[in-house]
Amino acid sequence: MEVSGSGIFDLGLVLLLAAGAGWLARALALPAVVGYLAVGLAISPFTPGYVADREQLAFLADIGVVLLLFEVGIEIDLGRVRREQGAITWAAPLQVIVTTGIAYVVLVAAAVPPLGAAFVALGVAMSSSVVVVNITRSRRRTTDRPTEQAMLGWSLVQDLAGVTLAVILLAVAGAEDRPLPLALAGGAAFAVFAGLAALVLPRVLRELEGEHDLFLIVSVAVGLAVAGVGALVAGIPVALAAFVAGLAIAEGPEAAEVRRRLLPFRDLLAVLFFVVLGSLIDPGALARGLPWLVILVALVVVAKSGVVAILARVTGLRAHPVKLAIGLGQVGEFSFVLASVGVALRVVDAELYAAVLGAVVVTIVGSTTLVRLARREQPVVVPAARDVDSG
Repeated sequence: MEVSGSGIFDLGLVLLLAAGAGWLARALALPAVVGYLAVGLAISPFTPGYVADREQLAFLADIGVVLLLFEVGIEIDLGRVRREQGAITWAAPLQVIVTTGIAYVVLVAAAVPPLGAAFVALGVAMSSSVVVVNITRSRRRTTDRPTEQAMLGWSLVQDLAGVTLAVILLAVAGAEDRPLPLALAGGAAFAVFAGLAALVLPRVLRELEGEHDLFLIVSVAVGLAVAGVGALVAGIPVALAAFVAGLAIAEGPEAAEVRRRLLPFRDLLAVLFFVVLGSLIDPGALARGLPWLVILVALVVVAKSGVVAILARVTGLRAHPVKLAIGLGQVGEFSFVLASVGVALRVVDAELYAAVLGAVVVTIVGSTTLVRLARREQPVVVPAARDVDSG
C-alpha cells in the first residue's frame, strides 16, 4: 500500500487533533476515548469540513486493534485470577452466556436475522478492556483496589469466554462460505498452531531478553503472524485471532516484559483505532437507527450491568457490586469487531451497525462518568464463599 505525502499529513494532523481532543475530554472529566471518537466524527465523510484519507488511517487502525487485542490476550492469567478472586472464573463466563442469551432473544424478537442477532448480542455481553483499564488508572477514580482487581479480572475472563463463543459461532455460521467440517478443521489447525507458538515463543523470548530490539520485533512479528494464520486458515477475524495469539505468551515473566515494551505502540495505534471508529459513524444512519441504539443501551444496562451486580453479590466478591457493574457497563473494541463481521456477512444492516457504534460512545461516556458517582457502599464479603473460591 503506497503512503502518500497527504497521507502522512493526515496522520500527523489526526494525532495532533486527537491529543488536543483527549486533553479537552479529560479536562471535562470525560475519558480521552470520547475525544478521539469526536475527532473521527469531525474528519469523517459524513460531516462537513475536512475529510482525512480514511483508507490509510483505517489500515493503521487495523494494525492498532490487532496489537490492542494481542496485548489484551497477553494480560490474561487465569491462575492469578483464580487465586485472587476465584469466583470470577465461572461468574464472568456465566454473565457472558446469560447476557448474550437475553440480548439474542430481544434482537430476534425485534426482527434482526438470527445470525446477526448472535453477533450483536455477543458484542453486548463483552466490555471494553481498554476502558476498564482506564477506569482503574484514572486520577479521578473513586473505586477501591479490590473493586479494581475484580473489574480487571472480570473483563479479562469475559474476553476469553466471548472470543471462545465467537470462534464457535463463526465456525457454525460457515463464515467465508466454508462448509462446517472445513471450518472446524481450520479452527483445529489454528488451535494446534497457536499451541505450538505457546510452547516455543516463551523460550525464544527468554533467550532474547537482553536484546531489546529483537525481543520487541519477535514478539510483534509472532503476534501478527499467528493472527494472520488464524484469519487465513480458520477464517477467524484477524483481530480475534490476535487475541488468541496473545494467549500464546500469557504465562511467565516474558508476558510482562512484552506488555511493557508493546504498550507505547499499542496506545498510539489504539488512538487511531478509536478515531477511525468515530469516522465510521454515519449520523444519518444513526438517526434512522435510534430505536436500535435505545435497545442496545438498555440491554447493556439491564442484561449486562444488572447481571454483573447480581452475580457479584451472589458470589460474595470482595468488590463494590454497583461500581463493578457500572465499570463493566460499556461496549467497545470486541463489539465493533463482531458487528463488522455481521456487516461483512450481510446479517447486520447499516442502521443497526450505526447503532452499535453509537452505543460504544454512549456506554463509554456513561460507564466512565457514573462509576465515579456511584455511592460508596461497603463491598459484599461472604467469608464461606470466599474460602471456597480461593481453594
